[in-house]
Amino acid sequence: MFFDPWYFVIIGPALLLGFWAQMRIRSTYGKAQKVAARLSGAAAARHILDSAGLQQVAIEQVPGHLSDHYDPRQKVLRLSRDVYHSRSMAAVGIAAHEAGHAIQDARNYLPLVLRNAAVPVAGFGSSFGMILVILGAIFSQTLVWVGIILFACVVVFQLVNLPVEFDASFRAKRQLVEHGIVDAQDMTHVNKVLNAAALTYVAATLTAILTLLYLVMRFGGSRN
Repeated sequence: MFFDPWYFVIIGPALLLGFWAQMRIRSTYGKAQKVAARLSGAAAARHILDSAGLQQVAIEQVPGHLSDHYDPRQKVLRLSRDVYHSRSMAAVGIAAHEAGHAIQDARNYLPLVLRNAAVPVAGFGSSFGMILVILGAIFSQTLVWVGIILFACVVVFQLVNLPVEFDASFRAKRQLVEHGIVDAQDMTHVNKVLNAAALTYVAATLTAILTLLYLVMRFGGSRN
């Protein structure tokens, strides 16, 4: 599959979108880092969480660049070193986005509940779906369809993940303005960072959809 030119023709638009999204997030993040904010990323997240009645949600610093995430199992918001300490529009925007996930979790936001439930199946499908398709192309058409169905779980996960990420950014933008953490005029920088990040999720979803389309077209027929 990896040497089939049709594979790259089919997923080409998604690859281009993903490349452009990565360039955008690097550019917007770099520019927003240079714009000062009233609070650090950790302080902004703490303020948002406390205002939402989530004092029990801890905030931890973790290694890595843009490794920020919310852990719904441990009820911990983890921020990369730059975001944790930096007093910049980039830091408060990303930290507020992750705080938005914590609020979703506390409010039992349905798409987040579905996403969390789909994580194990999607992980299994991502790891073994392709392998079964390739083995099935050699040995059994039944294996092909099992692999395709498993990979379809990845597509479902990505589709469910989109509203989760968009909603977290929406909550972040609203909370930053409502609590006076960022002035309305400075929200332009936050909007650019979060919108660029959203493009990466769109690109990942499109890649999964087009890959599934390729698998069905290439391997879904008879073994011949």
